[in-house]
Amino acid sequence: MSMFVNWDLENDHIAIITINRPNAANALSRSVIDEFNNCIHQLNQEEDVRCVIITGAGEKAFCAGADLKERKGMSETEVMESVRSISRIATSIERITVPVIAAINGAAYGGGLELALACDLRIASRQSKMGLTETSLAIIPGAGGTQRLSRLIGLGQAKRLIYTAKPVTAEEAFKIGLVEELTEPKQLIEHAMKLAHAISKNGPIAVKQAKKAINQGFQTDITTGLEIEHLCYTKTLFSSDRLEGLQAFKEKRKPVYEGK
Repeated sequence: MSMFVNWDLENDHIAIITINRPNAANALSRSVIDEFNNCIHQLNQEEDVRCVIITGAGEKAFCAGADLKERKGMSETEVMESVRSISRIATSIERITVPVIAAINGAAYGGGLELALACDLRIASRQSKMGLTETSLAIIPGAGGTQRLSRLIGLGQAKRLIYTAKPVTAEEAFKIGLVEELTEPKQLIEHAMKLAHAISKNGPIAVKQAKKAINQGFQTDITTGLEIEHLCYTKTLFSSDRLEGLQAFKEKRKPVYEGK
């Protein structure tokens, strides 16, 4: 098992990725970044996974972003490569074919929030705080924050958070649509698992195609988006799972989907 990032495959096809560096607020050092990449690569080989949860170890931090102590000794070129590497992780998370849930257990700042923004859904502990704080360090979000945040909560709110560099509470994050659900700290993983179970019980091919249709269609005009939706629907049409769903409905029982 990796030292700083690990993942476990739970029941009902759910994988949990944990950033495991609580003594450093789960900050993204070079070692964490390398292990995160390896973790996602291994995860993508698992055909049995239908939903992924990403969280941080401990109760204080989901991920504090880049490891600023490590970055202090870097050259400008090394800093740029470090930012690029975090950006690549965020993109890799976004491209996981199954839904990904961020279980935000504590502080999520800078690159840490950018990882959460790359997830499909975000559940936050009521004690958590989050923000893109980069302008307070005379830089800007560089791992997708300026793009994903504005697409999620709108231009005005994104500009307010990025320009001021001020973190928001979990309650305010929920109010502006930065997170989809709130929960008590001790119930966070249980709540995330409940949501993951609700997703994983549905047709795996359908859920993957729904994610593809939503993500790709959102970047286009409505006409193109509708065509993307049609193509993704077609992928589900000839699956055994679709027939199982119809048969289960007819027999008034729960369907048993196999992802075929």
